Amino acid sequence: MQEKIIAKNKKAFFDYEILQTLESGIALLGSEVKSIRAGRVNLKDSFVRIVRGEVFLFNAHISFLETTFTHFKPNERRERKLLLHRSEIDKLFGSVSKEGLSIVPLSMYLNKRNRIKLSIALVRGKKLYDKRESIKKKTLEREARANMKDYGKKI
Repeated sequence: MQEKIIAKNKKAFFDYEILQTLESGIALLGSEVKSIRAGRVNLKDSFVRIVRGEVFLFNAHISFLETTFTHFKPNERRERKLLLHRSEIDKLFGSVSKEGLSIVPLSMYLNKRNRIKLSIALVRGKKLYDKRESIKKKTLEREARANMKDYGKKI
């Protein structure tokens, strides 16, 4: 059984150079778990910050699911605690404070044991010319795939 990707932060792959990735758990409410399993998550503008020795996910949008049997409606963009080992938190804090790096979420998925996990990455921001280079590379790959597809039809 493979991991089922629920949400992906495509903008992070474009805007940042990924240096190191980590897997973390996430503290959620019951209704949030149901809506995540339904795929109602957006990680586009979210970021990770270390506050008083704990790691939190900010600005991730998890929609409220109307079919949940609760009168309590949590804030859809509330901060959520990430579950990491102390040594991992210390390494992240050292990299962020000394080298000026950032931490962003890359994807949210269900692992093999059906637990919701968040893939986070230690990143460095790309310069404008790096972004242009990645766009050029992507278009060249797309054109090559299209040409190969057309080549197969001509034969």
